[in-house]
Amino acid sequence: MKILRTPDERFQNLPGYPFEPHYTEVGDGEGGSLRIHHIDEGPSDGPVILCMHGQPVWSYLYRHMIPVLNDAGLRVVAPDLVGYGRSDKPSTREDYTYERQVSWFNSWLQSNDFREATFFGQDWGGLVGLRMVAENPERFRRVIIANTGLPLPANVSEERIAAYHETRRRIGTPALEEMITQVSQQGPEAPEQAFVYWQSYCWGTEDIPVGMLVAGMLDGRTLSPDEVAAYDAPFPDPSYKMGIRAMPSQVPTLPDDPALPGNERAWGVFGAWEKPFECAFTDNDPVTRGADIGMSKLIPGAKGRDHSRIHGGGHFVQEGRTDEICKRIVDFVRST
Repeated sequence: MKILRTPDERFQNLPGYPFEPHYTEVGDGEGGSLRIHHIDEGPSDGPVILCMHGQPVWSYLYRHMIPVLNDAGLRVVAPDLVGYGRSDKPSTREDYTYERQVSWFNSWLQSNDFREATFFGQDWGGLVGLRMVAENPERFRRVIIANTGLPLPANVSEERIAAYHETRRRIGTPALEEMITQVSQQGPEAPEQAFVYWQSYCWGTEDIPVGMLVAGMLDGRTLSPDEVAAYDAPFPDPSYKMGIRAMPSQVPTLPDDPALPGNERAWGVFGAWEKPFECAFTDNDPVTRGADIGMSKLIPGAKGRDHSRIHGGGHFVQEGRTDEICKRIVDFVRST
């Protein structure tokens, strides 16, 4: 596996991101190793809140939340997924799979020996992180998630499966404007029919405009030009963006997905999960709308918790509703 590593100077003087880097070496699954980066800020003896980001962002997403949570006495640990931020970046799209991300982060978690942690995840941070929690349940005390899920597609008709494959074949690499229009119209009856546009756009677009996409997906906040550039900082050229391009196509959307056995095992754990579990989704995220309903009903530890949705904020609640999501996390930790 050929590995790319973003030069350190790309991360100097980023607005709102003064945090010291921490690194962990894990096996890459092919006899080599990968370096995973994480932030570790706040009181060393404070309760650990493990915050995981999604695609196409990195731990820069948590820069506003970290000081707020630290002031509340929480120790914030925020890693970068492999292929993102200051973590190493395998150089081909095929290097990235759901199962590999889970395996890499199981190794990272165990190497750092985090225990008694609260997990918070959004987008791919939830897809990877919930699997990590389920495979290391003894290390976690509670879970709170926003705009994410643990996909387990079932009862997908043969007609829907055929329509999905035909759509992906037909559209090729859609234009940015077409992709945005289709994803914003995602419906609950066949969500894969809209999500395929995001998968196809990312897979086929060599130079994804990360900062511009993030800025366009916010609600309630406008990024400065320097902040847009900071989201682009980990990616000096398109060769560093293979993780961003690959991961949407690894979201399980059809019942033959290779990640489903792992997700089924994870649901077996969460189906008996008695520890506190809370959903704090926004009410205007087109990507994950409705996923909180099933999780809040099916997980025993979610019973009686506050699963009310945050008004506005868009997909990236960490940017769009910083104060609200921090309050939910702090109240959740203190009340349990």
